[in-house]
Amino acid sequence: MLYVVGFGPGDEKHMTAEAREVLDAVDVIAGYRTYTGLMKKLYPEKEYLVTGMKGEMERCHLAAKTALTGKDVAVVCSGDAGIYGMAGLVLETLEQMNALDQVEVRIVAGLTAAMSGAALLGAPLGHDLAIISLSDLMTPWDLICKRLRLSVEGDFCIALYNPSSHSRRAHFAEACAILSESLPPDTPCGLACRIGREGEHTQIVALKDLAEAEVDMQTVVLIGNSRTRIVGDYMVTPRGYLEKYGNASYAEAGGEE
Repeated sequence: MLYVVGFGPGDEKHMTAEAREVLDAVDVIAGYRTYTGLMKKLYPEKEYLVTGMKGEMERCHLAAKTALTGKDVAVVCSGDAGIYGMAGLVLETLEQMNALDQVEVRIVAGLTAAMSGAALLGAPLGHDLAIISLSDLMTPWDLICKRLRLSVEGDFCIALYNPSSHSRRAHFAEACAILSESLPPDTPCGLACRIGREGEHTQIVALKDLAEAEVDMQTVVLIGNSRTRIVGDYMVTPRGYLEKYGNASYAEAGGEE
């Protein structure tokens, strides 16, 4: 059996019961070295298949070959297995190996950085949203810029993953400039850093100040839409209940409980 497990943002308390159940049972855990380091604290007795950055294809191949020997293997991903995770590559690897009919695969969903970061900031993703990675390792930068512009045009709340790295310092500033082409300068923006790990912290800033914010690969940046506002210490994107029903309760207005 080959599992692809999203274990959430980092802390074991954010791991789903299903993920924990699977990881308890498997023989082998495969993953990026940072993630296997987290797993070894919980499961020191397990067998591990570890690769570094850009070792994703090798990792999936090793996991698939090990599963073909009859062992239960879990490929682990932070956040969710299917959102910038390894689920797709695992399935493609098995397809290339002509092994889809030889290994049973199960994808285990996890709590994403967008979801967990939003919870720390309040309710910034209360309506339709787009999730965009600023990493151009796998996606051309021109296409990323196009997606940013179209997301603003569609008035989506936007979650930015991988906002900055040592080799991509200028990308975040350019992304902020693109957002500022159409969004008001006081648009609320939230930063959630090191979610579920030591040093976790958040910050809410206006779009006009966002480019100066300190961000890295462990930061998720949440951009409000045209209706996002600050409520107390929280960032809120209303779904529209108050605008539609006013002071009447939703039930009194004929809504479902």
